Amino acid sequence: MNTLAFIALLLPAFGSAVTFIGGRDLRHVKFWSTAPIAAAFVATLLVALEHGTAGTSTHTYSIGTAGAFHVEIGTRVSGLAALTAVLVAGVALCVQAYSTSYLGGEPRYASYAALISLFTAAMLTVVYAADLIVLLVGWEIMGACSYFLIGHYWEKPVARAASIKAFLMTKTGDVPFLFGLIALGVQAKSFQINDVIVAADNAALHHPAWIAALLLCGVLGKSAQFPLHSWLPDAMAGPTPISALIHAATMVAAGIYLVALLYPVFVLAPAVLVAMAVIAAITMLGSALCALAQTDVKKILAYSTVSQLAYMLGGLAVGGRSQAIYLLLVHGAFKALLFLAAGVVIHRVGSNELSAMGGLRYRMPIAYGSMTVGLLALAGIPPFSGFFGKEGVLGAAYSASGEFAAPGRIVLIFGLITAGVTAAYALRLWLGVFHGPFPEAPHEHEARVEAPQTELIPLVLLSIPAAALGVVVLFGTGFSHVLGGWSGEAGSLLGSGATDLWPTGITTLLSLLFVVGFGGLTYLAWRRDRQADPAVMLLGPARGLLLEGFYFDRLIDAGVVRPTRAAAKLVAYLDANVFDAYVRGSGTGARDLGSVLRRLQTGSVQFYLTCLFLGVVVMAAVYAYVGTVS
Repeated sequence: MNTLAFIALLLPAFGSAVTFIGGRDLRHVKFWSTAPIAAAFVATLLVALEHGTAGTSTHTYSIGTAGAFHVEIGTRVSGLAALTAVLVAGVALCVQAYSTSYLGGEPRYASYAALISLFTAAMLTVVYAADLIVLLVGWEIMGACSYFLIGHYWEKPVARAASIKAFLMTKTGDVPFLFGLIALGVQAKSFQINDVIVAADNAALHHPAWIAALLLCGVLGKSAQFPLHSWLPDAMAGPTPISALIHAATMVAAGIYLVALLYPVFVLAPAVLVAMAVIAAITMLGSALCALAQTDVKKILAYSTVSQLAYMLGGLAVGGRSQAIYLLLVHGAFKALLFLAAGVVIHRVGSNELSAMGGLRYRMPIAYGSMTVGLLALAGIPPFSGFFGKEGVLGAAYSASGEFAAPGRIVLIFGLITAGVTAAYALRLWLGVFHGPFPEAPHEHEARVEAPQTELIPLVLLSIPAAALGVVVLFGTGFSHVLGGWSGEAGSLLGSGATDLWPTGITTLLSLLFVVGFGGLTYLAWRRDRQADPAVMLLGPARGLLLEGFYFDRLIDAGVVRPTRAAAKLVAYLDANVFDAYVRGSGTGARDLGSVLRRLQTGSVQFYLTCLFLGVVVMAAVYAYVGTVS
């Protein structure tokens, strides 16, 4: 099992290397960028099947010592890792296959495909890592790959700016995250994840609150949570398949995965759990409102991703680790589906704007059907998978007690409101793209088939888990036990199994009321004027504020960027005119003094004797004066 896991993470890395080396032959690139990930996907499936309901399996190799610590590399397979790896490899395979036609004709396709494979290998490294240091290596490689992939269209200033912004904001969280990992390993006396979890379970960590807070900083950056969230909407400057990969199953999911992996550490810090709940509440509702105001299809989905990740963080804050993991898994499926379906529409229409779309349900039936499934799952409509993920989090918040009680109330209130807003922007997107009047301007897709098969097949495949996982939870008692066992770690990670995902009554009723209420208002606004944007009527004067993301980037510019630039200019001025002035002055003074002394060297004996005599006279006068005074 561990050998298969090791092979699964090596295959995409190998494919990336081969793709880089032989990047001129397009057929070569398409094969070596897709086939290794397909093999890795099969390997992750075999690992998950072989793992079954077993406990954690770890296999490491010692490569030396560093002080008091043994340096080891290897793989660690748990239920959480097995299921997450299947998600990562499955979505990556769909993205690579989709990209062969979506971007296959571009001159930089080879580097793009190689980076996708390396990105996949890095995420699988994070998932299967047995050691915190190895996990950190995969974590940072993902950050580097995201920089290059978001800036794929580097000739566009907006893409360059977005890639730099993503890199800087995620690194802002990664610096304290690094210190948190070091502190965790030192206090646990081992960087092995199993040893760290045992130390946390035994309350052997001396400062768990500080460690959890430092780790949370890295999570906020990678998973785009407030206040490190604004890089993700700007990342839409990259190609659409990149958005599907980064926003669904890899980079943004890594933060939530890490909290679930090291959850015993966070449970030891109740104050951090409250902070997580507050951050999740602000992020989920604020991002959902911003999504409702956007006119760019990809930005709607981007803000939606931020909001859904906040749901997961909120579930973890209230003790609903199983529910958060389930939502992580199904969100990866339906959000990848939504991005890829949106890519098909955008590619054919030639615009990201909702105003350029409308009436496409008959012209693009497969995109229409698959995107409908994805939006139903996103809006939490039963029996689609997203419904059970959302209801699981809300149910966990409602029943939270003890140290989870305060976070539970926060997450429950904001989660219910967010459920209604989510339904509103999902319905607005669906109506704006596929219904209403068809724009008069000619569209590229009218003279073509809907899309190549390599783009449509991933949509159909991703539609299955987006819809069917909810049915499995609802009707499959046997499947529920298997899901619970698979996700188990150190006992049962999902508590009593998938039954934790069943609707809890009062929260389900309330959330459905919010969904129907907000969705109904959106539909009525659309029916009133099908050519107008429902968001204008629903949001009123606040729409401008939300369209700009609460002007958060301006706040960052005023509070961080400008002071940093001013401080840099001050440092440059002091360096050039103060510190360097002292250095230059010492050299100039020594040179001038040397010039004076050189002039005194005349070679005249009479001059030397005169100077000596005068020196003696001065010294005698000074001595006589001092003696008189004393």
